[in-house]
Amino acid sequence: MDSASGGSDNSIKEAIPATASALLSAASQQGGGGGSESSPSPAPPSRYESQKRRDWNTFLQYLTNHKPPLTLARCSGAHVIEFLKYLDQFGKTKVHITDCPYFGHVNPPAPCACPLKQAWGSLDALIGRLRAAYEENGGRPESNPFGARAVRIYLREVREGQAKARGIPYEKKKRKRPTVTTTAVGVNVSRTSTQPVDGGGGRGGIGGGDDSVGAKTGANVGSATAVAAATTNSAGGM
Repeated sequence: MDSASGGSDNSIKEAIPATASALLSAASQQGGGGGSESSPSPAPPSRYESQKRRDWNTFLQYLTNHKPPLTLARCSGAHVIEFLKYLDQFGKTKVHITDCPYFGHVNPPAPCACPLKQAWGSLDALIGRLRAAYEENGGRPESNPFGARAVRIYLREVREGQAKARGIPYEKKKRKRPTVTTTAVGVNVSRTSTQPVDGGGGRGGIGGGDDSVGAKTGANVGSATAVAAATTNSAGGM
């Protein structure tokens, strides 16, 4: 009996530290989980930011592979135009040449051998992202090669050329001006005559009108006074 009881006591004593250590480890895991919840992970970049980063890395790789290699500080608008022309080989937009029978057709009835190029809208959006990325990476706005005048002229020529070749006019979206509602408020304005007042009682003068009204009012008051006096005298006689 003693040996059996002693064995059970030893097993209980051994189980208590094991249980305590398990509780401590569970509490530490819960504490670690709470700490991770208090500091949320940063939000992932937007689709625009991700695309801008990829475009910027592609352009830097293009400068590295350029012959001779170019640095960003020596990059000019001419190099940006070369980069845009380099991207045409990866384009998916059919641009008909002048001799093509489908030149100017929106929906050609059959395929042709005209080259595929980058669409003007894609190039314009690409330049906008690279222009922003250049300044975000320490470039000065006044020396931004993506905002050079030569690049703007090239993009305009691409837009006009593709519009004629594909028969699709590119029109600028007009900005909608905010509608302003105007409320008409009627205001009565009294006109004041600058002519001298004629006290003699003319027909068209302001003074004449006032005098005639005053004369009529005085006559009415006099008649009322005479009637009141006659009524008083008759009452006194009775």
